[in-house]
Amino acid sequence: MTKYSFIAYGDTRGRRDGVAIQYEHSLIVDSMLAHIKKLQTTDYPVRFILQSGDAVVHGQIAKEWNVSFVPLINRLTTEGGVPYFLAPGNHDVSSATTVDAPQRQPALKNYLDAVSALIPPDGSPHRLSGYPAFSFGYGNTFVLGFDANIAGDEKQFQWVKSQLEGLDRKRYINVIVFCHQAPFSSGPHGGPTVETPTAILRERYMPLFNTNHVRAVFSGHEHLFEHWVQHHTDTSGTHRMDLVVSGGGGAPIYAYSGEPNLDDYLKENEASKVKLEHLVKPGVDRGSNPYHYLIVHVDGESFDMQVIGVDWGAGFAPYRSNKVELQDPN
Repeated sequence: MTKYSFIAYGDTRGRRDGVAIQYEHSLIVDSMLAHIKKLQTTDYPVRFILQSGDAVVHGQIAKEWNVSFVPLINRLTTEGGVPYFLAPGNHDVSSATTVDAPQRQPALKNYLDAVSALIPPDGSPHRLSGYPAFSFGYGNTFVLGFDANIAGDEKQFQWVKSQLEGLDRKRYINVIVFCHQAPFSSGPHGGPTVETPTAILRERYMPLFNTNHVRAVFSGHEHLFEHWVQHHTDTSGTHRMDLVVSGGGGAPIYAYSGEPNLDDYLKENEASKVKLEHLVKPGVDRGSNPYHYLIVHVDGESFDMQVIGVDWGAGFAPYRSNKVELQDPN
């Protein structure tokens, strides 16, 4: 299978979690189901959905998952008939940066209970046992999700490394990664602010992704849309990586806060001739950053992406349209 679509989005936590269904998220789900149905009989049926985290406000409260989030995901998996994969956000499993932090345990249990039927089980070669880190393959594409809240955890890093380095790249031409925090962003979690997970993603994970020619990274954490493109060069040539922040799943909207200082990252990766372009910046006011999700069309090694705005953002056109090819012109 080399021709299909998948959906990516993040940050669905709502204002009334634990009390009612997430209203803004429900608008997203309605739109997703309509597009899943529309694409079903085309060359690009939707085959899976990636959610980059912050499903609910307080992950340690089971009622928030059961009342507000899970019923919406059930619609996607039953009505839509599409597998759903959730990487954990800081609201899901706490902002603790170590795997054994006490405040993390109740929230992690609720996360794992909520996704137990959705992600590979403990004991699977596609799951790091006891961690919300997992992988799967579809057609010519390998997808890896991990817990960026604990990006500094050595066991998880080594597992991610082994997953990427052990791949049959003749079978899996495309490698996609998704996690909550982004290596580069310009909302309130980025710009002049460098949070601990982001610093570790830049220092350890990005060189790993470069070496293993990861094709795209999808993140959230920032409740907005932005798009970065990185190029780097090694002995096999010049490679492109698209880093897309899509946190418009229903959480309170954020706005642009400024460009991050990437001097250290660029200097540390100077040997690889790393270049970064901020292809799409978020709006400086919240009204320019609507609720949205992404539909990515895969055709062999070629990707293109549609940004679907919902509700008052239905006309969202971050590229002067809502479509872009995720490859360089020939």
